Amino acid sequence: MQEVAVYFLHGLAYAGLLFLVSSGLTLVFGMMNVLNFAHASFYMLGAYFAYSLLVYTGNFWLALVVSPMALFVLGALVERFLLRKVHELGHLHELLLTFGLAYIIQEGVKWLWGTNPQAMAIPSFLAEGVNIFGVTYPVYRLFVFGLAVALGLLMALALYTTRVGIIVRAAVDDHDMVSALGIRVPLVFMGVFAFGAALSGFAGVIAGPLLTVFPGMAHTILVDAFVVIVVGGMGSLGGAVLASFIIGELQSFGVILFPKFSLALIYMLMALVLVVRPEGLFGERQ
Repeated sequence: MQEVAVYFLHGLAYAGLLFLVSSGLTLVFGMMNVLNFAHASFYMLGAYFAYSLLVYTGNFWLALVVSPMALFVLGALVERFLLRKVHELGHLHELLLTFGLAYIIQEGVKWLWGTNPQAMAIPSFLAEGVNIFGVTYPVYRLFVFGLAVALGLLMALALYTTRVGIIVRAAVDDHDMVSALGIRVPLVFMGVFAFGAALSGFAGVIAGPLLTVFPGMAHTILVDAFVVIVVGGMGSLGGAVLASFIIGELQSFGVILFPKFSLALIYMLMALVLVVRPEGLFGERQ
């Protein structure tokens, strides 16, 4: 029971991190229909920005606030001056643009910060442990999961109960009608894209102490995030929650139960979902 509890909590921590990355991708890809392969690079940049802030200020909470704000600005600039130019040309042009952007960001990270992994310090009380079923478990992992739950609830509240959320969902469903009502849809989409980049950067900040900061961290999370989108359903926040939980636990227990197939388990899950329900668990059939 102790081992099961520990691995279950490990899965929850990774599920929380995965949700923070994939929820931004859900907004951008699932709702705006923008294919952004540079999304995980924003996650990596968030981690490196936070690392630099910690080096110079030593304040983790400052890094947790400032780094996502920097990614919000960067995301807005990318959408306005790059993606908006090619969006009407289709996914192929978006793929080529964002794929190239991801490589540029990765090489820039290596040039500025080097290729060695960097460790991020966290506040002392988050570095402590708590007793669970007789096992001392890191408080920081519980903090990651709790933070993901809180942000998920706030996102759902904003998306489904506020005027801004109604405008975003309406703009996705009927672009022309919302424009006819006097709302600047391109500005709305730029804000959504920037918010998605900020969420990814926020995930990068909290991932730093959990997984360390290194140039390849974008590639390690990108595939899992896209699997979450496919399994959960395009544009479904609830689907992203459930898929993140399933994949997080699958990654945690798969290493123990099926060590030879652990890397293939999420792809097997995705294939199964695509065969049984091609639109995803919570997706809507077009």
